[in-house]
Amino acid sequence: MRPKLYFLLSVLPFLYSSCTDRCEETRTFRRFTPMTITFAQVRQAVQTEPPRSLVNPGKIYTKDGFLFINEIKEGIHVIDNRNPSDPKMVSFLRIPGNGDMAVRNNVLYADSYMDLVALDISNPQGVRELKRIQDVFPNGQFDGGWWSPNQQQQIINDQKVEYVTETVKTDCDNSVNANGGCINCLVFDSRGVAQSFNNAQAANGSTSGTAGSMSRFALYDNFLYTVNQSELQLFDIKTPSNPGKAGKVNLGWGIETIFPYRDKLFIGAQSGMHIYDNRNPEKPVHMSTFEHARVCDPVVVHENTAYVTLRSGTPCQGFTNQLDVVDVSNLYSPRLIRSYPMKNPHGLGVDFPNLFITEGAYGLKTFNAGDPLKLDQLEQLEGLHAYDVIPLGKSLLVIGQSGFYQYDYSNPRKLRLLSKIPVKRPFPES
Repeated sequence: MRPKLYFLLSVLPFLYSSCTDRCEETRTFRRFTPMTITFAQVRQAVQTEPPRSLVNPGKIYTKDGFLFINEIKEGIHVIDNRNPSDPKMVSFLRIPGNGDMAVRNNVLYADSYMDLVALDISNPQGVRELKRIQDVFPNGQFDGGWWSPNQQQQIINDQKVEYVTETVKTDCDNSVNANGGCINCLVFDSRGVAQSFNNAQAANGSTSGTAGSMSRFALYDNFLYTVNQSELQLFDIKTPSNPGKAGKVNLGWGIETIFPYRDKLFIGAQSGMHIYDNRNPEKPVHMSTFEHARVCDPVVVHENTAYVTLRSGTPCQGFTNQLDVVDVSNLYSPRLIRSYPMKNPHGLGVDFPNLFITEGAYGLKTFNAGDPLKLDQLEQLEGLHAYDVIPLGKSLLVIGQSGFYQYDYSNPRKLRLLSKIPVKRPFPES
């Protein structure tokens, strides 16, 4: 029996499959299976559980030395990070359908599919639900595809995501099809990158935490802002434990992220960056839009400069991968200063003059952004998958498919690894 090796150079430059004359092929992929969950199951499931491993981490948030890492659609890991060199897993907050979070004082706000929940986290090993606002999110999108509620049947149509390594029988003369031999799934290349083949669809003395650039939640004054695909929703949190609905603002389509800076809101969309005047926090007013090609688009801001990453790929569409540096000194007329080519930029963070950009499967890049016309790349860390980043003065928080990393960036030309929490995955990091 002579093994055969197949390379999909045009579609999967790093994926490999092997088979024998018995027509067997081994592959690892992410499989999507349609599933439903009832509204009652969602609303009865929030609870505190013992800490568990990262498997499919998403957004990251930090407050008062604690980390909150989203486990996509499952809940939130609570981690004691007061010693950055030795973070300790404290508990896991089971929150079905969770993707985003924010913390004001000792109250954590989180989405749970169509609902917003407020949780008392003063005791992270005994979190309790304070309030639930039902049916405020019309639908949602995760790495695991789209979900949508059926109000009539009181169910949510979703997709279960499983990481599967299997050996299957194939036609060895034609064992790899255009989908890598896998229908309705994602296959991973040698970097551990998912290749898609189906487009399945602080106020009044209060203290708040810090979110990454990919966040859809933001806190400002007495309000929690959340964005979905087309709207900004406001929640009154003057009494943090008792949030209430406070209106909506239509933003257009393709909305992805929100970044509050001073009394302005910078909204990342697939078609551009929207700027809103937030001097009256109850009624944000549109000021301008910086337009670009249709791609994914998180944004961060320092003084009069906005940094916007543009990324191609599902569900972002488009083919542009670059960093746009934008002059926002005139908020009614943002102006492109310069674009810099990137490989696949995701989230970013700025601690001026340091700029950090996560490049997905290509790792993490650090820049000196002192001169917007000539960004100086200081370092690129490879061997990790980086999704988003939060700079905290000296320590840098990095989250991605390969886990959580923490670096000392006292010397931005040579980041020093402080700690790492790996994921439990069926493929290697690099």
